Amino acid sequence: MFTETQGRQLLLLARAAIAREFDEPATHPPHADWLDAPGATFVTLTKEGRLRGCIGSLEAHRPLREDVEENARAAAFRDPRFPPLLCGELHEVRLEVSVLTPATPMTFGDEAEALRQLRPEVDGVILEYGWHRSTFLPQVWEQLPEPRQFLSQLKQKAGLSGDFWSRDLRLSLYAVEKFKEAS
Repeated sequence: MFTETQGRQLLLLARAAIAREFDEPATHPPHADWLDAPGATFVTLTKEGRLRGCIGSLEAHRPLREDVEENARAAAFRDPRFPPLLCGELHEVRLEVSVLTPATPMTFGDEAEALRQLRPEVDGVILEYGWHRSTFLPQVWEQLPEPRQFLSQLKQKAGLSGDFWSRDLRLSLYAVEKFKEAS
């Protein structure tokens, strides 16, 4: 669990990492030991309420500070769904940092059983099948509130058909603690 103060520090880190790329001044949070612990994060950028970039890590493989900074830069400049952020957009985007819990594999016999286990607005879901892989943060439930629709869109994001099913398909769940800049 993170405090609101820590959440604000994560947001400052993310914004400062992007601002540095434009040689813009930014507020840097003071060094804190808790930022040196491994962490997995997603950084989401929105502009006028619409997605402008979202990149993250599913597993903690580097210090939290480094993960936030790198994912912020990646969301701003390397999300393949969007052109790189322009300097003039920096003050128009709002950032959200989501800190992920470790993922837990689901156990199920068929798709119906998997769907019954999903908890809307709570679960982040990772889908894996061969080289296909995708994830939706728990926040995506706001746009896709029905488990069947959520899972169908997650399959499509992974490059599979929305009605695809295989006993070799793997699903894992995680939760997030999210912090969002004010509008």
